[in-house]
Amino acid sequence: MKAIWNGTVLAESDDTVVVEGNHYFPADSIDAACFVDSDHTSHCPWKGDARYKSVRVGDRTNENAAWYYPDPKPAAEEIRGRFAFWKGVEVSG
Repeated sequence: MKAIWNGTVLAESDDTVVVEGNHYFPADSIDAACFVDSDHTSHCPWKGDARYKSVRVGDRTNENAAWYYPDPKPAAEEIRGRFAFWKGVEVSG
């Protein structure tokens, strides 16, 4: 699977976990140079609290386009240390 935005591969892995239709990529599969920390958070009743990162490619930034669960609830333990994408990031395999 690949996650691509603005013509750049953000993440690539054969080891994604699919939850609610989203592919969660291992942290070591992302191109860290393309990510910027964000203060944005959200809460899922069964997964826990999500943190976000913005994606930066060239001079373009896609705010809060990646999310992860640093401390997921037990039911979502399989996505610990993994990133998912939205906001126009194309995920395909």
